[in-house]
Amino acid sequence: MKYSIPSALLMLALGLSACTGPPGPQGNAGNTGNTGTTGNTGNTGGTGATGATGDTGATGDTGYTGDTGATGSTGATGTKGSTGATGETGTGGETTVIVTPSG
Repeated sequence: MKYSIPSALLMLALGLSACTGPPGPQGNAGNTGNTGTTGNTGNTGGTGATGATGDTGATGDTGYTGDTGATGSTGATGTKGSTGATGETGTGGETTVIVTPSG
């Protein structure tokens, strides 16, 4: 009885292996499943916020001074002035006779 249990197990293992034949051929691969349908297109996103206004540009440089203009034409000659009033006639004064030497 000392070896009865291991002997029984050994005989059982040999008996089961004797009933099992070689493995059969590999079966065919199964069919590939169908592709799922494409999902719906998502909604359009909202419009982004307007950007900030840019800074004001710098003031431009001062321009150059213009050239001096040409000299103007000479003005027209003025009209002749009026003749002055006639002076008063003098009173009778001494008559001076100048004698020149002849000769």
